[in-house]
Amino acid sequence: MVKPFVPQLVYFEPNALDYPLGKQLKEKFEKMDIEIRYTTSHNQVRNLPGDNHFQKYRIAKSTLVVGVRKTLKFDTSKPSAEYAIPFATGCMGHCHYCYLQTTMGSKPYIRTYVNVDEIFEAADRYIEERAPEFTRFEAACTSDIVGVDHLTHTLKRAIEHFGESEYGKLRFVTKFHHVDHLLDAKHNGKTRFRFSINADYVIKNFEPGTSPLDKRLEAAGKVARAGYPLGFIVAPIYIHEGWEEGYKRMFEHLEAHLPEEAKKDLTFEFIQHRFTKPAKRVIEKNYPMTKLELNEEERRYKWGKYGIGKYIYQKDEEQEIKDHLYAYMEKHFPQAKLEYFT
Repeated sequence: MVKPFVPQLVYFEPNALDYPLGKQLKEKFEKMDIEIRYTTSHNQVRNLPGDNHFQKYRIAKSTLVVGVRKTLKFDTSKPSAEYAIPFATGCMGHCHYCYLQTTMGSKPYIRTYVNVDEIFEAADRYIEERAPEFTRFEAACTSDIVGVDHLTHTLKRAIEHFGESEYGKLRFVTKFHHVDHLLDAKHNGKTRFRFSINADYVIKNFEPGTSPLDKRLEAAGKVARAGYPLGFIVAPIYIHEGWEEGYKRMFEHLEAHLPEEAKKDLTFEFIQHRFTKPAKRVIEKNYPMTKLELNEEERRYKWGKYGIGKYIYQKDEEQEIKDHLYAYMEKHFPQAKLEYFT
């Protein structure tokens, strides 16, 4: 059973204490008897404990840095939303394949930002510019925001902020089941709550430190009963021995856990496993014993937007993945919408 995240070590930027959330978090961590240190910037946390890379990496993953988000220019997001909204960066999970490993690089610690009202004001400006079109914000591009929200409640505030917005919508995805504090948030249907799910083999071998599938599905049932629009990201879709059966069982479990009313407005996102050369180096350094298959010869190379290519499955394998997963989705959730397959 994965317990809610508790940092072993917390750093504060001095000006984070000028904000109400910064003060609250400091009091909370003092009461919890967690070691507190200070840093001039959330981007510059040095001298983390540990004798070697392996230890330092693991300690970083259980370190929380409380800071102020200075850049309030939001990145345009992935296929799922217009913009990424930055409430946190980094994740306490240890997913071997995660792209954050290369984007976080030498900063795998978790950062949470306390200037929440300023972030909301920036979001409202983006919404105004695009009105009367809807503007969707993705809150989980660089973190698993649910994993830290039981401490900060920033996500809960965001759900309620967008709940009152005319043209703003919020989305995020999680691998954690700690959702109880979000169930009574006044979301007004403006937040799509998504869970990342996978075949048991993938979760057991490559997603340590996250909630098991049955816990995620149980949480999804609660979220559906709380009236949130619901979605599922199946990622990374990974070919392994018995994968067809593994994903079939996953869809069967999902159908069994969801109340009928939730099945009318479901979204799916399918992402096949991919990796880059830099990611492979980082993965093998951070998880030297991983069983993750990272053989460039067996993949095909696909050029990326920014000049960094990815290794993805061969065309015939990709087609097989598509055929199987589409068939499972059609069978169990005929009314669901597939947002994209990539």
